[in-house]
Amino acid sequence: MPAEPAILRDVACELATDRLVLRRPREGDGRRVFEAVVETLDALRAWPASLPWALAKPSIAASEIYCRESLAAFTRRSALTYFAFDRTGTFVASTALHGIDWKVPAFELGYWCRSSRQRQGYTREALAALLRHAFDGLGARRVAVRTDEANVASRRLCEAVGLELEGTLRNDRITPSGALCSTCVYATIRDPR
Repeated sequence: MPAEPAILRDVACELATDRLVLRRPREGDGRRVFEAVVETLDALRAWPASLPWALAKPSIAASEIYCRESLAAFTRRSALTYFAFDRTGTFVASTALHGIDWKVPAFELGYWCRSSRQRQGYTREALAALLRHAFDGLGARRVAVRTDEANVASRRLCEAVGLELEGTLRNDRITPSGALCSTCVYATIRDPR
């Protein structure tokens, strides 16, 4: 029996936690994403090998293009981006399941949180919800995160949501300035047996 085409898979467009609503991007979200990017730019640019997009000059147009491309990818089921908003409607974080292999199913998890909302548990709450959705809603057998070895906050977050360090890829990436960096791979699995 041939596998169901990814585009036909049912995927929740919205997830909720105690403090957050995670939803797929929409046309018109660009301004809110832009404001969060500008606020967080220095922190994002600290990890150029992980977040190369942050090196470009931010603009409302670039953020709107990102939102629309993310919506298209969500519809194709090639990447599942969820924006996290607090209960006042403020954009808090961007999370995504990408690098999807629907045959397994396996996902890579990506995230960033705006500076003014960091260290308040929002990212952990959003990632925990997305992990539950990946396993319980999408049938994941593996979810992994690739993070810069020197990004201690990201590594702690991975551990806080139950991912285990599988290993470190030494000198596997190079920054735009030419510096070598290493990547830690964290993952969690669910064996269907």
